[in-house]
Amino acid sequence: MSDIYRELAENNLRAAQEKADALVEAYPNFRLGHLLRGDLLLMHTRPVAMLGAAVPVGAEARLADLRREAAVRFQAQPGRPAASLVPRALLQMRKDQRHALIVDAKHSRLYLYENRNDQLRLLSDFYVSQGKLGINKSREGDMRTPIGVYYIVGRLPGVKLPDMYGKGALPLDYPNDWDKVHGRGGSGIWVHGTPQETFSRPPLSTDGCVVVSNDDLFKLTRTVEIGKTPVLIGDQVEFVTKAVMENDLKLATGLVESWRRDVERRDEAGLRSHYSAHFKSATDDDVDTWLAKQQFLPGAKKVSVIVSEPSYFREPSKEEIIVSNFTQETVVGRYRHAVRKKQYWAKEGQAWKIVAESNA
Repeated sequence: MSDIYRELAENNLRAAQEKADALVEAYPNFRLGHLLRGDLLLMHTRPVAMLGAAVPVGAEARLADLRREAAVRFQAQPGRPAASLVPRALLQMRKDQRHALIVDAKHSRLYLYENRNDQLRLLSDFYVSQGKLGINKSREGDMRTPIGVYYIVGRLPGVKLPDMYGKGALPLDYPNDWDKVHGRGGSGIWVHGTPQETFSRPPLSTDGCVVVSNDDLFKLTRTVEIGKTPVLIGDQVEFVTKAVMENDLKLATGLVESWRRDVERRDEAGLRSHYSAHFKSATDDDVDTWLAKQQFLPGAKKVSVIVSEPSYFREPSKEEIIVSNFTQETVVGRYRHAVRKKQYWAKEGQAWKIVAESNA
C-alpha cells in the first residue's frame, strides 16, 4: 500500500490505480485494499479529501475500523529501523535460538529477527491486531494483550481450529512466572491468523491474542521453533545502537556473575542482598523460603558453580526489567547438579534486585 501512496504523492494516478488493481487481485479479501481502490476510481472524476469517500452511507462503523487500520499501517512506514539499530530488548540469545519475535503494540507491528553467529538481522515485519482494550492483560476476559517475554509452546493447524483462527495458531506460555507473581490470570494467548473471508483485522479487535494475516502466519509458522523462539510483547519497541546494547548486556551479565560468586562462596548475606524485599517465586515463596530450598549439600566445603547457555532480554515496556535465563551447574566433588534457571531483575532505586526466580 505504501507504493500506491507514493505514486499518488507524485501525482501518478494511473500508476497508483494499476498497483491497487494488482493488490486486490492478489488479495481479494483485503477490505482496506478495496476501499483504497474505490477512492482511486473516484479520483478520476472528482477530488477525494479522505479515505473512504466512495463508501455508501450506512457503513460508518466498518469504515471507522478500516481508517484505523490504514492509520497504523501508514504510521509504520517506512516500517523498518535503520540497519545500524537493534531492538534493545534482545540483549543476548542462546546459540540454538535462531529467531525471535517482537511485538510493538503502539504501532501494531511484529518484527521477525534472525540470530546468527550472535548477530541480529531483521528478516521481516508484519502488521498485527491486538486486544480490543489494548495491552497490560491482568485477568481472564479483559480483552487485553499481555506485555512480557514469552515463548511459543505449540503449533496448531487451522484444520483443527474454528475459522476465526484462520490457517493456524502459535500458542504462547502466558501467564509466565512474572505474570503469576503479580496475580495475572487468563490463558489462551496465541499468535494466529484471520478468518478465510478477511485478509486482516482492525488494530484493536481481538480478545487478547496477536493476529496476523494468514499469509504472514504461514511465514512465521515455517520459521519459529517450539520451545525456543521468544516472543517479546511491549507497549513500544525501542531501537538503539549496538554500543547501547553492549552496555545493557554488560550490566545483565554482571548481575548474574555477582550472584553466581555469592552462591559459590556460600555467602548468605551477599546472596540475600541480590534479592528484593518484595521477592516472590512462581510457587509463592518469599525470599527466605526460596533460598532455603536452593541450598545444595550445605555442609560441603568446596563448591563450584558454573553458569552456561545464557540468554538475556529486557522487557519491551516502560518497566526496567531484565529476564535472565541460564543453566546453573553446581559441582561438589564428583557430584554434579544442573538446573535451568530464570531470574527477573528489576531496578529498585539505583540498584537491581531479583524480584522473581524459578527453576525449570
